[in-house]
Amino acid sequence: MAGEPPSSGAQMRVNSRRHYNVVHPVDIETPPLASPAPAASPPVYREIKHFKKWVVWLIPVFVAANVVMFIITMYVNNCPKNSVSCIATFLGRFSFQPFKENPLLGPSSLTLQKMGALDVNKVVDRHQGWLLITCNWLHGGVFHLLANMLSLLVIGYRLEQEFGFVRIGLLYVISGLGGSLLSSLFIQTNISVGASGALFGLLGAMLSELITNWTIYASKFGALFTLLIIIVINLAVGTLPHVDNFAHIGGFLSGFFLGFVFLIRPQFGWVNQRYTSPGPGYASSQTKSKFKTYQCVLWVLSVIVLIVGFTVGLVMLLRGVDVNKHCSWCHYLSCVPTSRWSCNSEPAYCTTNQMGDQIYLTCSSNGKNGTYTVPNASSSQIQGLCSQLCS
Repeated sequence: MAGEPPSSGAQMRVNSRRHYNVVHPVDIETPPLASPAPAASPPVYREIKHFKKWVVWLIPVFVAANVVMFIITMYVNNCPKNSVSCIATFLGRFSFQPFKENPLLGPSSLTLQKMGALDVNKVVDRHQGWLLITCNWLHGGVFHLLANMLSLLVIGYRLEQEFGFVRIGLLYVISGLGGSLLSSLFIQTNISVGASGALFGLLGAMLSELITNWTIYASKFGALFTLLIIIVINLAVGTLPHVDNFAHIGGFLSGFFLGFVFLIRPQFGWVNQRYTSPGPGYASSQTKSKFKTYQCVLWVLSVIVLIVGFTVGLVMLLRGVDVNKHCSWCHYLSCVPTSRWSCNSEPAYCTTNQMGDQIYLTCSSNGKNGTYTVPNASSSQIQGLCSQLCS
């Protein structure tokens, strides 16, 4: 090819590695011409800065932090003291709420509220904006925790290895905030917890990274098709009851646009020029820019969308706007009612009459009545009984 440096100059080796067959240029250091090395000496390879492999440590720390937070939440929950009945009582104060109250094997809703679950009323009326972040580190139960942490390891490991802990850490936290923000604009009667918004942000970032770095992938369309199938399946699962799909959608959109900003890679032509010596046929007119035009356009547009989106969302939230009043069909994005399940997820409220140790409860949502005998019943025990009656 015209303008190609002679063989005596530094050469570029291209590796085809795992992870969607992305190719990584690697620089070869050769001895100077004045003192050639012996023929038997192998070349020394070093990875180019923009394509180096990072040591993965942040994602495992995130997983450990979520597990620790769940253990602390179960300690605070103390089911034997605060509930009439518990599951796995051999665990002591770490035992779970009754399955009818929490089918995910976890704490009560009251405990999650104490620990920092997203409660829109607290954010709007009491200005507790930090709940938009803290809710991402809490989980509703063992099943919820396991599903999210396994997904985080599978998705996050590859991304941190490719792009480093700073970019992936920011992407994870900001995506979680985006998921909480969209959720709070649509779901204002229930609390919300879980890292799903941040996880969907990582999925969205994988998609935008594939798009913006399209030219460096070998199996482009195969990787795109596989990723789209995974995203569609996960969003479809979000239409089941008791799943906050608005957090999924908000996290995905945030991560998608953040991927264009954080995960952009330079084009190979620029890398080749920077890390090789100019040969006799080199011409200045062949100088390539670091990024392609479409990459720069996507970067600028994404920054604008993110700034406008988060600003408008926060303003609407602090003003107490309920988007459902302006969008009659949007609730179907989070739950699609069928003959097998209902999408009615109103919180449990009961009217209470107490005579001695006898407690009479009437659920306000389904009209069911119940009589219970609980000596010296606490408010948390009564709330637990109400949740079981209304479920």
